Amino acid sequence: MRMIAAFVAPLVLVAAMPAAAQDHAQHETQTPAPDPHAGHEATRSPQPTPAATGDAQANAADLYFDPTLMARAREQLITENGGMRTHAIIVERLEAGFDDDSETYAWHAQGWYGGDTHRFWWKSEGEGAFENELEDAELQLLYSRAVTPYFDLQAGVRQSYLEGEDRTDLVLGVQGLAPYWFEVGAAAFVSAEGDVTARAEAEYDLRLTQRLILQPSAELNFAAQDIPDLDIGAGFTDAEVGLRLRYEFSRRFAPYVGVEWTSALGETRNIREAFGEDTQSTRTVIGLRALF
Repeated sequence: MRMIAAFVAPLVLVAAMPAAAQDHAQHETQTPAPDPHAGHEATRSPQPTPAATGDAQANAADLYFDPTLMARAREQLITENGGMRTHAIIVERLEAGFDDDSETYAWHAQGWYGGDTHRFWWKSEGEGAFENELEDAELQLLYSRAVTPYFDLQAGVRQSYLEGEDRTDLVLGVQGLAPYWFEVGAAAFVSAEGDVTARAEAEYDLRLTQRLILQPSAELNFAAQDIPDLDIGAGFTDAEVGLRLRYEFSRRFAPYVGVEWTSALGETRNIREAFGEDTQSTRTVIGLRALF
């Protein structure tokens, strides 16, 4: 009985199919007739696809959708994935310092506005003694362009107040992240009087825990010539080394304590010693690091 059913079932199904369906099934199962042009097709080059033609679009979607709308969509995609404008204000140091002779204050802040490649940067720093006037301060306004994924080239102007004298300098520098996560920066300054100076600085965040961070830092300054108005001699002029331990209640708020050593160097040290000035000092610092 099973053999009979297996033989009869296909006949019943064919009989039950509509005529159009039967014709289609018969057409699908027939062996196609030989193509009289088959020999020529073997030597004919394949028809080019849209992507292979000289008129091909740079984006395949433009072949099927309005290129104007697709251009807007791609622009929006770029904006949402790296092309947006961002900004930040970083107060690296806002601190008070204490040594045997004085109590001082200092700040070091910077910020930016722009995209991943082009940004406007500003930098400000200064220091003074609580019982005296401001000793020195500066403000830099810079155009910054990313030249590698980790470094920016910066150029602009610096307005500074040094020992009672206002000075204006052109600035050319580089800033970024060196291997092993060292944050580094270097800049050359050319004053309106033609004096050439330079500065290099570096710092590193050593995470003792997720919130407790030890930060060593160093700064070295250089002058290409003597600058009598500022008691500066040619060569390396001064160095600053610090060690700060901060606790991050959050990335935006981190108080710290530390120690900082500063010293005049080379010819600058000799000049200042001749005037009876202190050429080096060590002070304890307490302060706040903030991010906005």
